[in-house]
Amino acid sequence: MNPKDKKKIRMLDEHTIEVSLPNKLGYERVAMACSASFARIVGFLPERIEDLKTAVSEACLNAMEHGNLNHPDRRVLITMNYKDHVFSVSVMDQGEGMGETPEIPEGPDIEKKIEDLETPRGLGMFLINQLVDQVEFNQMTNEGHMVRMVLKLTG
Repeated sequence: MNPKDKKKIRMLDEHTIEVSLPNKLGYERVAMACSASFARIVGFLPERIEDLKTAVSEACLNAMEHGNLNHPDRRVLITMNYKDHVFSVSVMDQGEGMGETPEIPEGPDIEKKIEDLETPRGLGMFLINQLVDQVEFNQMTNEGHMVRMVLKLTG
């Protein structure tokens, strides 16, 4: 392993793992795989792991495209934590945030999307909201914009 790569995935403590990704489409799969492995280790069921993978992927793609504006020199930082039967994932980009927190659409109008009356895009926030137990969009930190997602092991 290249010494530079050792800092890309770090175990911060016994409950927390951090992954730093280049701002390049395709690398969201690394975040998906890491979060799925961590969730599997702590006892999540396969169905919930699939929900987690999809939510993490969508959050990473949004961070790369909308937060980091596809700048290749920026990074996406994913922090995963499991404690007291709660799995949380924070996805942080180096962007300015969304301004006012946007409203999450109630549901996509699939018919309009199929008929090209609406863009086929824009489902990420809706999907994340449907797949996790709790989500916080538009959290600003000193390093950038963060989305925090929570999945509970039970219930």
